Amino acid sequence: MPRFDPATLSGGIVHIGVGGFHRAHLAAYLHDLLDAGLTTYSIVGTGLLRSDLTMAEALWAQDGLYVLIERDGGVANARVVGSITGYLFAAEDSRPLIDAMADPDTHIVSLTITESGYPVEAGQFIETPGLRDDTRSDSPSTAFGVIAAALDARRRAGRPPFTVVSCDNLPGNGDVARLATVGAAAMRSDLLAHWTDKAGAFPDAMVDRITPATTDADRAFVRGHFGFEDRWPVTCEPFRQWALEDEFCDGRPPFERAGVLITTDVTPYEQMKLRLLNGSHSALAYPAALAGIELVDEAMATPAIERFVRSLMRDEVAPNLTSPAGIDFDDYQQSLIHRFSNPAIGDQIARVCLDGSAKFATFIVPSVEAQLDTGGPIRMLALVLAGWCRYLQGRADDGSALTLAPDPFLAEAVAAALASQHEPRQFLRYKRVFGTHLAESDRLVDTFSDALASLRRLGSLATLAAWTK
Repeated sequence: MPRFDPATLSGGIVHIGVGGFHRAHLAAYLHDLLDAGLTTYSIVGTGLLRSDLTMAEALWAQDGLYVLIERDGGVANARVVGSITGYLFAAEDSRPLIDAMADPDTHIVSLTITESGYPVEAGQFIETPGLRDDTRSDSPSTAFGVIAAALDARRRAGRPPFTVVSCDNLPGNGDVARLATVGAAAMRSDLLAHWTDKAGAFPDAMVDRITPATTDADRAFVRGHFGFEDRWPVTCEPFRQWALEDEFCDGRPPFERAGVLITTDVTPYEQMKLRLLNGSHSALAYPAALAGIELVDEAMATPAIERFVRSLMRDEVAPNLTSPAGIDFDDYQQSLIHRFSNPAIGDQIARVCLDGSAKFATFIVPSVEAQLDTGGPIRMLALVLAGWCRYLQGRADDGSALTLAPDPFLAEAVAAALASQHEPRQFLRYKRVFGTHLAESDRLVDTFSDALASLRRLGSLATLAAWTK
């Protein structure tokens, strides 16, 4: 149980998008600081989607407490986390949330809203219909509409802006958060945008912890082994990592005391994690789905998939990365194999398949571009692209219909995949993910076409086995 009394804490951090990852990561780091004696920060969670009501009700019923279980093989360690001391459900009325963000005691607004939740494309802010509606409403409905309204209230009251901390898997997520925030502020006034850009802070961050979706089996495990009734416990791996740029404008907790790496340059850590961990995660998910495999550890127990992941990381991803200080790439890749193979996590292939369009653009395409630029091998990367394309065509290796994972741009992606049945190059012309130049590489198109044909003819596991001999 917590060594502190959550009732004595009063916020300081407002977090948008309270899910399993946030509760296994930022909330867990802050809990450690509170257990060690910190008394000036806690988290007020919030959700802006109607589907967030389930989380709200779970946390309200439990005073924000929940069980966090770290599992590795046959070992399970659990604790009750108490760093979330409030939850504002803002899907119906965001005004109380804006008031909480505008409060002088709030110093940080953090986010886990997925890669597709930022109104930024190709390095440019996008005025979405939701944000346009927000500028005409006193109860905004989007994350950055709410943030802009709260910043406006702080500026008018003579208070400094809060720091916006993105905890989403985006390259340069601090810069993306700045573009989104300043862009939303500019829709209210140029003065607000200038003040936000000059006085605000948007630190870059690399976040890492494998956290599968909670299942009824997790609830039963908590009940049977630890004696707690928890509506929404969190299961995760023991490993966690957070590299955070030291750029804050209104104070911060001493995160470094909890093991956070505070740095002036997150980029090497960010690229290592996004391309090796997240890229490999996505790479294995689609062949596994085609083969009817439901869990990541089961996929890694399949020799063809394990060899594929090792070859992808070693031969086509790692050569284009700069190793961060103190990290050996061979050891890091081996640690990923162990983490993916952890049978106690039960990470779902369907979860990893979520938001494919955003993930491929971020996790896979930069490695493809780098290999094409240097003339390096691309067989494994082409096979990754072909696996996603084959998955989007909607049929598993045995011919059964696939239930495709949600993706805000799923219709676009499926259309490109179906067009490739007659002309493979058409898939690589899906501009949202691949831009305009990958389809012009004959080397990539030829290798991708061979991979796609093999997947269609042999199936995913036989193709991976043949291509990784």
